[in-house]
Amino acid sequence: MRKLINFFLNKINSSSDRTKNIIKHIGWSSLFKAGSVLISFLLVPLTITYLNNENYGIWLTLSSFISWFTFLDVGLGKGLQNKFAEAKANKEYDLAKAYVSCAYFTIGIVSLILVFIFFILNKYINWAQVFNANDSLNDSLNILLPIIFTFFGFQLVSKLIVSIYIADQHHSINIKIEFFTRVFSLLAVWILIKTTESSLLIYGCILSILPFLVLLVLNLIGFKGEYRHFKPVLSLWKRKYLKDITGVGLNFFVIQISTLILFSTDNFIIAKLFTAADVVPYNVAFKYFSIMVMLFTIIVTPYWSSITEAYTNNDFLWIKNSIKRLQILWFAVPICLLVMLALSNWFYNFWVGDKVNVEFNLSFSMAIFAMLMTFNMIYVNFINGVGKIKLQLYLGIFSMIINIPLSIFFSKILQLGLSGVVLATCFSLLLQSILSPIQYFKIINGKAKGIWNK
Repeated sequence: MRKLINFFLNKINSSSDRTKNIIKHIGWSSLFKAGSVLISFLLVPLTITYLNNENYGIWLTLSSFISWFTFLDVGLGKGLQNKFAEAKANKEYDLAKAYVSCAYFTIGIVSLILVFIFFILNKYINWAQVFNANDSLNDSLNILLPIIFTFFGFQLVSKLIVSIYIADQHHSINIKIEFFTRVFSLLAVWILIKTTESSLLIYGCILSILPFLVLLVLNLIGFKGEYRHFKPVLSLWKRKYLKDITGVGLNFFVIQISTLILFSTDNFIIAKLFTAADVVPYNVAFKYFSIMVMLFTIIVTPYWSSITEAYTNNDFLWIKNSIKRLQILWFAVPICLLVMLALSNWFYNFWVGDKVNVEFNLSFSMAIFAMLMTFNMIYVNFINGVGKIKLQLYLGIFSMIINIPLSIFFSKILQLGLSGVVLATCFSLLLQSILSPIQYFKIINGKAKGIWNK
């Protein structure tokens, strides 16, 4: 055992600074993610106890609906991440500050306008009908939705600090934010159970405010500390800098929309095709098999900005070795998913008891989904890092278009039920699973032309 440990320590010590930084952040990410997953699993039964199945299903559907609007950053978050990383790699610090200023003030204006529009439209929308909920909840939803959307607008702006941290290769920052948000959420739900009657309105308000408060604190820490020299200044807003960010950002914007529709509409589809209560077993299975996706994400995500920096400096050997390691590691994923599938019924009973019934077909479909997701991550992170995302854009649009019709076809016409919705998403991902590896090999070997190199 000592020899094995020494072997790995020697491997780490002989690695490049870039690789050492990735390993360090994978370590931190693993610790915080383990805590976050544990809290997430504790949060589900507590929330069901407080809200009941129907109201929890409505909350999950409502959360998915709001998450669709993350595209309102028009891709500036990802554009800022890539451009900030490039500017810092080239030691162009004034340019990096200009990019930060452009992103913050642009998203700030967009958020204000859209929150204002939402408040106007809210008066004319029957939210109970939209979410297939009981009519008695309509008044609460008409109060809750504007509050959620307002704090969501604040989050759009404050979340840009995450792009700066990730661009600067602080890869574990997202998971740390998620951890602290869930800690406060768990504490809040526990207090609600002890002090108040069941209320979707109170629950929704508190869980909408908490993520913004965590991001606000991070902004204050970042711009008073490590990134004080990059604090946004209105006078640095220039159209040419905005164009630089949106050049790659607009493509990311379309990809974000397609990804959101592909992955965030399932709750909404289930609520409309079946009932709001049916969203709960879907989410129980999704959270369980997402453990594998989360673990692989912890490992893969740090490579994005590191690949951007390596590609800028023509360090192709490091990129090839990194992707090869990820490819080898991925072969453990299907084995782990089979074990998870075998243990799924036992785990569901341990976790939520008899409150929720999850069929085996749904679990099997989720395992396939997790396998495809993790495989695609390897190549999508590379493609995003080098900014050659035109093909990914077209694949995203194609997947977005076919997902909802396929969901209806599998669920209703083939009568596969909830598992049909998941299988539709799997089919939508297949083309990307085939073409993304091909694009990687073409780019890394200098043979990419046309759409493969855009």
